[in-house]
Amino acid sequence: MPERKLLDQVSDALRLKHYALRTEEAYLHWIKRFILFHNKRHPREMGTPEIRAFLTHLAVEEHVAASTQTQAFSALLFLYREVLQQELDPLDLEAIRARKPKRLPTVLTKTEVQRVLAQMSGVQKLVAQLLYGSGLRLMEGLRLRVHDLEFERLEIQVRDGKGAQDRITMLPATLVEPLRIHLLQVQQLHTQDLERGYGCVFLPDALERKYPHACREWGWQYVFPSDRIAQDPRSEALRRHHLHESGVQKAVRAAAQAAGIVKHVGPHTFRHSFATHLLEAHYDIRTVQELLGHKDVKTTMIYTHVLNRGPLAVRSPLDEG
Repeated sequence: MPERKLLDQVSDALRLKHYALRTEEAYLHWIKRFILFHNKRHPREMGTPEIRAFLTHLAVEEHVAASTQTQAFSALLFLYREVLQQELDPLDLEAIRARKPKRLPTVLTKTEVQRVLAQMSGVQKLVAQLLYGSGLRLMEGLRLRVHDLEFERLEIQVRDGKGAQDRITMLPATLVEPLRIHLLQVQQLHTQDLERGYGCVFLPDALERKYPHACREWGWQYVFPSDRIAQDPRSEALRRHHLHESGVQKAVRAAAQAAGIVKHVGPHTFRHSFATHLLEAHYDIRTVQELLGHKDVKTTMIYTHVLNRGPLAVRSPLDEG
């Protein structure tokens, strides 16, 4: 039996380790770029010098962001370690790893948040309200299942968040009724899908094989389903996925512009604002860290700098009486 093509091996390894589809697509993209950059040489014939040359090209010639260069680096590291079973020199790797610049997050005031939300409507507004009210990342919000919402306890179970971690965050009381009404409409849509022979949603980590009927159960359905049925790129099954993130991103940017906000505003700005406003209300930073799902409190500390209450808090001499 002939050996599978390299990129197919990469896909197999990524799926075995339960990497997200978007990560798989990104890693395959960078590995292809790496091979083409070196005139289609097989990665087995290359190593750290070639990786360094490729990453330098991205930074110097293409002026990519540090985060983009880091993603390319991670893809090549996965290729060599997990697929080719080749260990690269850790000292050399550390030398070529991109240094991400320290930037303060963009934060909206409470008034600005309300101005942006006032310009939104429909499902996109409900998603944005949830991002701000619960501190969710965009994809965490879009991947919510019906059984992740605890209306009685006012809690949201965030499953498989960044770093493959689960956590619990708050469900705003003001969103309980809008979400209940929204879910009634989603349930009607799900019932129609079942009647048409669809209604089987994607299940993570081989759950579909363990529980073949669970994919059609109401509790597993997405809170924010797509408005159309499409082919799953991995299984090729026809199913209704969750709402695409681009629609929310466009709606938030358009709302910020309509509200006259000159700051660079995106869905993640609501999460930054959530954290900052909790700290402004004097909630403990460890509590905010848990709600955000940060592994290290140092990550949460950045919001104290936004507040100007951290170690850099200094009173201007102009304000001194």
